[in-house]
Amino acid sequence: MFFLLFISIVGMQRLLELKIAKRNERWMKAQGAIEFGKSHYPWMVMMHIGFFTILILEVSLRGFGLSSIWPFWIVLFILVQLIRGWIITSLGKFWNTKIIVLPKSEITAKGPYKFMKHPNYLVVAVEIIVICLLFNAYFTGALFTLLNMWMMAVRIPEEENALGNLTRYNTVFAQKTEK
Repeated sequence: MFFLLFISIVGMQRLLELKIAKRNERWMKAQGAIEFGKSHYPWMVMMHIGFFTILILEVSLRGFGLSSIWPFWIVLFILVQLIRGWIITSLGKFWNTKIIVLPKSEITAKGPYKFMKHPNYLVVAVEIIVICLLFNAYFTGALFTLLNMWMMAVRIPEEENALGNLTRYNTVFAQKTEK
């Protein structure tokens, strides 16, 4: 029962995030933003859908058991969700699930972006591990950690290149590392 409730809440969260991303995409493109990474985006979506599908299968086949240290994983999951919210609010209208860059826009260097370039990707990586460990879904955790690493090896360079070519991204983050 807890698993179904948990997955339902996470699913509703994802749908809300997609709604926010679509609204932000419309606004950015109306301002002249350009989308990058169109070839890998469908694969990323399939990876996330596959994650939840395989997770549900593995957990249901294993009898919906929780980890013996489930309170730890729940607390960590909640902390990760708070960081996700911090990321979304820090980027505001610039937050998206796609790589969409508004040429010559100011680079966000506040919130978690004070500390690292791509905190959202770290959140997703930690979330995959935490959700899987919460429900003892070791196969799903291993498989999708590897798939996510592969996706980030494609996505991060694409995003860095787009931001570097159309904004002061490289300058802003070079200054941050000099401090």
